[in-house]
Amino acid sequence: METTLRGVGVSHGVAIGEVRHMGTAVLEPPAKQIPAEEAEREQGRARQAVEAVAADLVARGNLAGGEAQHVLEAQAMMAQDPELMADVDRRIAVGSTAERGVYDAFASYRALLAGAGEYLAGRVADLDDVRNRIVARLLGVPMPGVPDSDEPYVLIARDLAPADTALLDPTLVLGFVTEEGGPTSHSAILARALGVPAVVALPGAGELAEGTVIAVDGSTGEIFVEPSAEKRAEMESAAAARKAALSTSTGPGATSDGHKVPLLANVGGPGDVPAAVEAGAEGVGLFRTEFLFLDDSKQAPSEEKQIAAYRAVLEAFPEGRVVVRVLDAGADKPLEFLTPADEPNPALGVRGLRSLLDHPDVLRTQLTALSKAAEGLPVYLEVMAPMVADRADAKAFADACREAGLNAKFGAMVEIPSAALRARSVLQEVEFLSLGTNDLAQYTFAADRQVGAVSRLQDPWQPALLDLVAMSADAARAEGKSCGVCGEAAADPLLACVLTGLGVTSLSMGAASIPYVRTTLAKYTLAQCERAASAARASDSAEEARVAAQAVLSGE
Repeated sequence: METTLRGVGVSHGVAIGEVRHMGTAVLEPPAKQIPAEEAEREQGRARQAVEAVAADLVARGNLAGGEAQHVLEAQAMMAQDPELMADVDRRIAVGSTAERGVYDAFASYRALLAGAGEYLAGRVADLDDVRNRIVARLLGVPMPGVPDSDEPYVLIARDLAPADTALLDPTLVLGFVTEEGGPTSHSAILARALGVPAVVALPGAGELAEGTVIAVDGSTGEIFVEPSAEKRAEMESAAAARKAALSTSTGPGATSDGHKVPLLANVGGPGDVPAAVEAGAEGVGLFRTEFLFLDDSKQAPSEEKQIAAYRAVLEAFPEGRVVVRVLDAGADKPLEFLTPADEPNPALGVRGLRSLLDHPDVLRTQLTALSKAAEGLPVYLEVMAPMVADRADAKAFADACREAGLNAKFGAMVEIPSAALRARSVLQEVEFLSLGTNDLAQYTFAADRQVGAVSRLQDPWQPALLDLVAMSADAARAEGKSCGVCGEAAADPLLACVLTGLGVTSLSMGAASIPYVRTTLAKYTLAQCERAASAARASDSAEEARVAAQAVLSGE
């Protein structure tokens, strides 16, 4: 009998297939004692398993590239931590087996991380994944993670570990559903990058029986369990119609009455450029430069290395607009040479522009490298600072850009509510604003973007968030300047229409979302988008805002 469940839709499309569950966590090894003469052999087994797992993580990262590579390399370093390995050796020396020594040593380290502040506590899941892989290898049991299957399936998981998500095969994984996560979680961002339908924050997803047929609607967040033939036909027909519409979607972003809304791509490095070009991106709205700095947390990359990486992206968009975000370090992206190690709450501490202003040499080198990378290229370079709180921050950044001789527009990201509330003041110092809706929601609602329990507060349809977007756009219009959105909100085609109606002047998103947004935007006039925006802001919840906007655009 068909039943319906509802989570949070985070990646468009329809997936119909049998359920396959992510491999379960490794069982706790037995606590048996070994003779003293076997200790050295067991220590050798433990070291071999650790090195094998670390090598596998690095190999997966090399294949995946981009941000996933850095996450996986960090996991490999975690596995090889000298103090952790010393603890494993000590435990084996007093009688533990290799697998038990690893299990107990990681448990001890896990407890330290869990009590060491928000950032380190957030690494517990990564640590658990490393432990499970090492113990599985020692026990000779299947590695936890994505199931082996020759047939396409819908993946069900509590959440997705970096080592698993980096190499998901979209020809086998039709879509996925997770119990945890939110619209801006790594799982959601990955799904959009892969172009597979996904629903997150679905309580009880793990209770769906292996082999059960489900239909996943990544737009609405609906899951149909054992869908009827009629329901399957209806969803497949809708998916086919959407695919046909997407295939004919080309050209610049615009409403049906010709109001231009440039559609730009979010990229993490040169490896993301081909997909953006293929999707018809009109430029880059968010070039995250952290990928260069995360290669070595102990020192900044050389000016020469930065020039080469920046130029590779700039050359891909001749006559296009490329908006570069200078290094956004801190919180969940700590750098040993730049960010404090002992902050009680890194997300509210010295991160983003604050870190760079404390280390002006790092900012100066990056700005100089950007200037040299753009020399001789017919590209419209714009550079923006993350985590701008007020006019003083904006002025400090603009002054640094001028001192570095940067021939580009200088802008500020609006991720802190104070910057939205005082946007007109900020715009006295910079030439454009770019709304990072992921962090703006996080700080507006005090809701961690990685915590599924507060995902409703991370929903970019929240009317309070739309109010802050409108304030920023109104300020930019009054000053004759631009105001774009580069957060995940721009990837929602319906919300893209609302953002346009609020006065946003450009939209930047993962490359896979650009055709969806282009097609949807072209269906409506600017006036319709404005009416939908007003209806959404007049609502009292995210769901009401979504329904109200849809009703306006549907002519109901």
